[in-house]
Amino acid sequence: MKMDIGNEIRELNLSYLMLAQQMIMADKAGAMFKLGVGEDVAEVIENLSPAQILRMASSDMLLCRFRFDDTLLLNLLGNHGSEGVVSRIHATILAASKPVEHLS
Repeated sequence: MKMDIGNEIRELNLSYLMLAQQMIMADKAGAMFKLGVGEDVAEVIENLSPAQILRMASSDMLLCRFRFDDTLLLNLLGNHGSEGVVSRIHATILAASKPVEHLS
């Protein structure tokens, strides 16, 4: 089965934008933290129309950013042992110390 990466990226973009917008509308501060975005990016996402979301999602460039650039963070999130809760709390604190994305 041949995988169309471009189509998979577009589907991920659409899911991400729709989820991000719902999160921002429900709890802006919490969403900004969880998404790793600043106020300016959150406002843009919050105010997107459905047509704009579809246009943006149709890009073959991945719009979301994964926070897998930190080995410690990856190891903490992947820890499923008896200290899993402590590891997830530590990972959250570590992620909170990372800079957020802003519009230039």
